[in-house]
Amino acid sequence: MKFHYHLLINQASGSGHGKKTGERIANLLKNKNFQYTAYYTEYAGHEHEIIKDLVETTLIPWTEETPEMIGDGYFPLLIVIGGDGTLHQVMNQFYHLGAELPIAYIPAGSGNDFARGIGLPREPEQAFWRIAKAQAPQSINILTYEEKIQEEKGVFVNNVGIGLDAAIVHATNESGTKEKLNKYNLGSLSYIVSVLKVLFTQKGFPILVEINGKEYSFEKAFLCTTTNHPYFGGGVAIAPSADVTKSNLDLVIVERISLFKILGLIFKLLRKKHTTSKHFHQFTGNRLQIVSPVPQYGQADGEVLGHRSFDITFATKKQQIWY
Repeated sequence: MKFHYHLLINQASGSGHGKKTGERIANLLKNKNFQYTAYYTEYAGHEHEIIKDLVETTLIPWTEETPEMIGDGYFPLLIVIGGDGTLHQVMNQFYHLGAELPIAYIPAGSGNDFARGIGLPREPEQAFWRIAKAQAPQSINILTYEEKIQEEKGVFVNNVGIGLDAAIVHATNESGTKEKLNKYNLGSLSYIVSVLKVLFTQKGFPILVEINGKEYSFEKAFLCTTTNHPYFGGGVAIAPSADVTKSNLDLVIVERISLFKILGLIFKLLRKKHTTSKHFHQFTGNRLQIVSPVPQYGQADGEVLGHRSFDITFATKKQQIWY
């Protein structure tokens, strides 16, 4: 099977790491005589325009019959080079355009949790050769959401959080720490700095949850994260049993407790023993609704959703990933 690789390169991701990674991959393809075209984002939201044009003119679906249909031709494969936020934007453009297309990904962001979640190498050249050797895409599980109050719909590849993790994302994005640390490939540490800041200010909040036909109420939720795989925050395994190959979703809720107990829970988290805490709750199902009446920060794949109330429903969706 021969390919024409279409590289969507977010130059701004990872405080410039995306641009450097894109150049490395483009040089590799040129030196190895691969067919490719590179598209560099020039401003925020530019990837939407690039993807819309590629969907309308170039990209095609993949089925078992595709190799026979292509024959000696080249299959047009999109490779996204950027952070989890870039992948989030591309997937959502697919979703809103109604495009069911395979996609490949080379991580070049700060946290790169999606790559961890699917077991994709985070070293660019290793990730590319993993993609190049694959003869067909794999089907993984991504999640859809519908927020009733703001009438928003979309998909996400990592997690949607309300409360602590979203406040951390907000604090991280608002500070200059992330950009400075990214220059030394230490972007994940920016989350730790923000964690220490937000732990002292995040209050408990009430939420209502309906999953698997059962209702749950929490008076003082602290962290509320719906996730597609184990990781968030740059490699923290918040939901160890979550799996992108399974057709379900996982919800993690941590209740507000004293700072001393929170520090103890964090210590357990680092040792992957946090699931034994009575203040940690994990639910697994196919459909989920969360109502958070008191305004909180929300985030989707590291993109801040704002500070507001939420009435949000989650479900599952299949996506072809080439790796």
